[in-house]
Amino acid sequence: MTDISKDIDAIHEHLKRIEKLARDRGKIMALPPEQALNEVLAHPQPHALVHSFSEEDFFFLVHHIGPEDSLELLSMASDRQWEYVLDIESWAKDRINLNAITHWLNLLLQADATRFTRWAMTEKPELIEYYMFKTCEVRIREHDQDPSEIGDDYISFDDVFYVRVPSVSDETDAEAGEREKQNAFLTQMLSRLADANHAFYQQVLLRSANVIPAESEEEFYRFRNVRLSEKGFQPYDEAVGIYQPLGIRGIKKRKKILPTTHGPDWIVPVPLNHFTLMEKENIFSRALSRISLEEAFGQIQIEFAGLCNRITSADQQPVHQREELRAIVKKACGYLSIGLERLAGNRQSIDENQMAALIKTYPLSDIFKAGYSPVADLAQMAKSWRKTSWFKSNRLALSFWGEELTGVIGGLLIQRPKFFDNYKTSVLYREFETLDDIKQTRSALKEAMAFDELLSCFTLAPENFPEEIFITHKNLLLTLWARHDLGLSIEPQPIPVSEFQKFFNKLWDKKGPGASIRQERKTDFLIWLAKESGSNQIEISRNLSPALERLFEEITAEYGNVKLKDLDPRFVQLFMLG
Repeated sequence: MTDISKDIDAIHEHLKRIEKLARDRGKIMALPPEQALNEVLAHPQPHALVHSFSEEDFFFLVHHIGPEDSLELLSMASDRQWEYVLDIESWAKDRINLNAITHWLNLLLQADATRFTRWAMTEKPELIEYYMFKTCEVRIREHDQDPSEIGDDYISFDDVFYVRVPSVSDETDAEAGEREKQNAFLTQMLSRLADANHAFYQQVLLRSANVIPAESEEEFYRFRNVRLSEKGFQPYDEAVGIYQPLGIRGIKKRKKILPTTHGPDWIVPVPLNHFTLMEKENIFSRALSRISLEEAFGQIQIEFAGLCNRITSADQQPVHQREELRAIVKKACGYLSIGLERLAGNRQSIDENQMAALIKTYPLSDIFKAGYSPVADLAQMAKSWRKTSWFKSNRLALSFWGEELTGVIGGLLIQRPKFFDNYKTSVLYREFETLDDIKQTRSALKEAMAFDELLSCFTLAPENFPEEIFITHKNLLLTLWARHDLGLSIEPQPIPVSEFQKFFNKLWDKKGPGASIRQERKTDFLIWLAKESGSNQIEISRNLSPALERLFEEITAEYGNVKLKDLDPRFVQLFMLG
């Protein structure tokens, strides 16, 4: 057998081992915490298995099992995995979290003290010096100074350098607890450093007194951002660009190039969590399932994980658990699905093969932006309208628009707009997932805008509205119409029940098996709206016909089977009764 044949066989064997490790990882991540840990420890090659996890997947596995229960996993982890955990856990936005550093450095020390000591001396001396500067006080005993003069709360391992974690007179119980943890960790870490390399131990203590914290933090932050940017995590001011609207013409100007083949140099740990948490019923995931491994499916997985990480940075919501990651994955899939629908020309039928081709052609970040663009436009429309609206200028609350419209408008006014689902899928708000969601939201917003414009033509004084009644645009218009029909003054005041019964009796068509509102009464309402507002009936019908029809359907559903004698102001919400 030639050397070339041997090399090829070796490469094939290597690829087989990597593929088996990938299958094992997928199985382990689907297991309950205790079983997942046992499977890793019982694996024939546990170190190779742990190292084969991408940094993101390893991080979520540790949190899935529990950091304190994952010491054996941490002991087998690579330096890159250690560093990734620290990069994610020890920062609160752009500020170092010292309590988190204490917690995680202590876990690493407990996991493998010898390795931690070597790692601290060779890879993280600047971090150790900075940590000591921020958390402890160092004193050097003079040659003729009695140790008792230093103080009992100092510790020393050479009778020259003394260290303590200072207390604060007004510290809370929580602060005292953190100080005790820092003290215990420092005692153990310094003891290890002194035993491993006494000269280094003394250098660390000396240099810690001369740390310039602002410079150190800036340097740590810069290097952290460089490392995390490889995973898609970017500084907020860069990551937020993922929400920059992008039109269909703009997206078609830039295409991506995926490799047609892959060999041993291509093999990198592919994040699996992002893919396994993906729901299978959305357009993006169905299209993704049409792409085979030979068509660079792995690279698209990495690209998708990077997109999710960028969204995490832009939203500034820390993600530590899989359920938190699931929400990010769902958001990414939703806007990617909308982007694909728009790229495909908003067709009624979904061609999954065409969608798969689009995924292979355009960057996922651009498809996401194309999906987010119409939502951003709706949000901007809602905010601009609200500033100049009739209800806002008259100091009426957003609840004036009733439950449904208030939910829709409120979802558009928050920083990251959401779709008002109203518990149809068990949640009040969710991310936009389809073009139909956008169409429904746009229709509801335009309905509110049309009603608002109509009301601005009425002669109303909201300061005279009755305080004891919850007023909405529905009961306001219907009450004014009923008062006009009864010959009462046109003002937003409750109608006596005895008077309202006359109006109520004329409302219904007595023919047929079920209750229904007479068609001429609907026409009367439209004529009254046009006359009172000075608008054209055709224009009102064009803007509000579906909304008015739903309003009459709501009246029928609520009061169609109510008898005159049973009318009770406490249970009538669509009219103001007194």
